Amino acid sequence: MALLADSLSDRVAELAGPPEQIVMGLERMRAALAALKMSARLPMPVMLVGGTNGKGSTVVYLEAFYRQAGYRVGAYTSPHLWQFTERLRLDGRSAPESLWHQQLTEVAATVRQIPLTYFEIATLAAVRMMLATRVDVAILEVGLGGRLDAVNAFTPDCSIVTTVDLDHQDWLGSDRAAIGHEKAGIFRRGVPALYGDTEDPCASVLEAAVRADVPLQRLGRDFHIDPLHGKWSGFGHGKDAPPPLWEGAVQWANLALALAAVSLLQEKLPVSDAAVSAWTRLPQLPGRCQWLQPWGKDGPDLLVDVAHNPQAARQLAALLAARKGSGRCHAVVGMLADKDIAGTLAPLLHWVDAWHVLEITDTPRAASMLQLRDTLRGLGATAVSADASMEQALERSRTTLATGDILLCFGSFHLVKQLPMAWLLSDPS
Repeated sequence: MALLADSLSDRVAELAGPPEQIVMGLERMRAALAALKMSARLPMPVMLVGGTNGKGSTVVYLEAFYRQAGYRVGAYTSPHLWQFTERLRLDGRSAPESLWHQQLTEVAATVRQIPLTYFEIATLAAVRMMLATRVDVAILEVGLGGRLDAVNAFTPDCSIVTTVDLDHQDWLGSDRAAIGHEKAGIFRRGVPALYGDTEDPCASVLEAAVRADVPLQRLGRDFHIDPLHGKWSGFGHGKDAPPPLWEGAVQWANLALALAAVSLLQEKLPVSDAAVSAWTRLPQLPGRCQWLQPWGKDGPDLLVDVAHNPQAARQLAALLAARKGSGRCHAVVGMLADKDIAGTLAPLLHWVDAWHVLEITDTPRAASMLQLRDTLRGLGATAVSADASMEQALERSRTTLATGDILLCFGSFHLVKQLPMAWLLSDPS
């Protein structure tokens, strides 16, 4: 399963240094905006989407709703699975490589004077493409944290924080309060904001909103979603809601956030209730809570997710609890060494009968097979094997598992992209 070459990613890395280079701060972005004669206030409405998990699906729900209402939408997300062009969708399609090259060339002269990072260069080029193609709305996903993330250099018309949990502690802080403070950094005084944690709202997010005089609307308090009847309600009115496109209670929450954002921006971007009551432009989000049947109905089901932190693993465990029944579950896992490996694997121990550990080979940040194996054994897992490649892990699982069994593949974008692209781009089972 050879991975695709990506000249665009190489070009951005050449301009910035390694893709793994992470340097927090907005000073470079502000200097670059000035040099490029770009304003932080874009001519179209801007939505910033941050949070620990759920950003990607919230973005695609927003994208679908606005496209269904007839708007031309720019959606900037990260990281990409296979090709760098996936990071920007213009009207539902990846921006052409030629447009990326054009904007990167124009940004390059500025980069020589300002040491921008990989993500900063990508963000500048993506926003310039949105400006050049005159999108009606720009949806920008936060790359890391929020307060010091490159997309936060732009002024939002609505900010969304999906959830707050432990991840990226080396950059964001060691506890949930510190991380919540960073996530809430995308709030602006007087600008509508949404927050999706219902059971345990992070105090630092709520405090940040009060301090900055942000009109924060919270899922479960100010707006609600009723999965049983397919209804969304909030801000004095209600509407029919389509079902989420992926399984799990968290997807209802992400859908509710998107519907709330559409409601809050009605004056700037009018959307009829009919445009959000059903799916007419089905968004795709490969590798997120994705159930597949690549071996047909007589083979095991494949569950694919890029989950790489404890909260996302708990959500996966809930999916397995709902589906597993009496069958077996094997897991193929590969992770980055700077993640909470034990905290991510632990929620799944009860549901996984055998583990296949892989070592990611396309980044120096990868955890070794030995590290993954020892962590699993330290947690009490007994059936742990190391595989030389994704092909080997899939073949061993396919020949061992049968109808009614599950193969779970998770742990990182770097791992999931090793699966055949055709599988992840097919219709869900």
